[in-house]
Amino acid sequence: MKVIAYYLPQFHAFPENDEWWGKGFTEWTNVKSAKAIYEGHEQPKVPLGENYYNLLDVETLRWQCDLAKKYGLYGFCFYHYWFDGKLLMNRPMEMLLENKDIKHNFCICWANEDWTRAWAKKEKTILIGQTYGDETQWIQHFDYLLPFFQDERYIKIANKPLFIIYRPELIKPLRGMVEKWNELAKENGFGGIILAYQQVYYNHLVEETGDLFEYGIEYQPGFVRRQQQKTLPVISRKIAHEVISKFNLPQKKWSTISYDYDDTWKRILGIKPRDDKMIPGAFVDWDNTPRYKEHASVVTGYTREKFQKYLSSQIKRAKEVYHKDMLFLFAWNEWGEGGYLEPDEKEGYARLEAIRDSLRINENK
Repeated sequence: MKVIAYYLPQFHAFPENDEWWGKGFTEWTNVKSAKAIYEGHEQPKVPLGENYYNLLDVETLRWQCDLAKKYGLYGFCFYHYWFDGKLLMNRPMEMLLENKDIKHNFCICWANEDWTRAWAKKEKTILIGQTYGDETQWIQHFDYLLPFFQDERYIKIANKPLFIIYRPELIKPLRGMVEKWNELAKENGFGGIILAYQQVYYNHLVEETGDLFEYGIEYQPGFVRRQQQKTLPVISRKIAHEVISKFNLPQKKWSTISYDYDDTWKRILGIKPRDDKMIPGAFVDWDNTPRYKEHASVVTGYTREKFQKYLSSQIKRAKEVYHKDMLFLFAWNEWGEGGYLEPDEKEGYARLEAIRDSLRINENK
C-alpha cells in the first residue's frame, strides 16, 4: 500500500510573504502565535525539540524524507504554486530534484487557486491571481514540470507521471491544456500524463470533463466534512458555547465549527466510492485555529490509538472496496491546520508509529 502524504512548502521566508504578511513570515509564524481558545484546546503545537525548521536547508529535506521512509510512507505530494510562470515556494521541491541522493518518492499537486487574504483576515483581496493563458503558457508550465516527471523518484503509473490538480473546475481551458500536456508527455517518451483531481468542488463537472482524469482523490477530512455540513444545517457547537460563556464573547463574532473525530472517521469509512476512479483519503487530525483564529474549524477527540485504528481500516478498504494500492493522507507538515506527522513535544513520534503499525497490521492479514 502506497501511503502518500501531502507536503506544504511554506516554511521559509520569501519576498512575497515579506510584502504581504511582514518580514520573515512563514507558516511557523501562525503556529507559534496560536492560542488555546477553549478549555482543553491544545494550542500552540510545538515540534519536537522546538525544531522550527527552514525548508531552504537541504538537510531539513533530507531529514524529512529519511524519517518518512523509516516509518513506511511511500512518498510526498508537494503542493506546487504556479501563476502563469510566476513560482512561489518552489525551492523545496527543486532541492529534492537537485539532490538525487535523497531517495524518496514524490508527485506534485498544482494548488491552482488565487492567493487572497481570506485565510487570515476574511478579506477577498487577491494577492496574486490565477490565469490559465493559452498554449504558450501551457507549454511553459509543462517544460518546468518535465525534469520532475523524468526523475526516477517521481511517481508514475504505466510510464505516465501522476499529476494532481487541486481544483480543475477553475480552469476554463482545461480540455485544451490537458490534451496539450498529453501530447508533450508522449513527445518526451512517456505514455501520456495521468491526472487526478483533488477537491470535492469538481464533482459537479465530472460528467463534462471527467474523461480527462484517471483518478479522483477523496481529500479528507474536507471531502466528508461537506457531507457533515449538509446533514447539520444548524450545527450545535458545544465548545463554542462554552467559550462564549466563559469569555463573554458576542455570538456573532464566534464562528468556530467543531467536528467529532470518531464521527468524522466513521463517515469516511462509510463512503461508497462514486466510481472506480476514486482513491481513498485519510487524515491524522484537523485544527486550523492557528490560521483562522475564531473563524476556524476543529476536529475534537483525536488520539494516536484512534488514528491507527481508523487508518488501518481505511488501508484495508483501499484494497477491498476501492481496489487501489494507494491512499492520500492529510498531511506530512500542515502544522497550521493540525494535520502533521512530524514529531512534536506532546507525542514524540507517535503519529509516525501509527502509520508504521497500520501498514504492518494490513501486511499480516
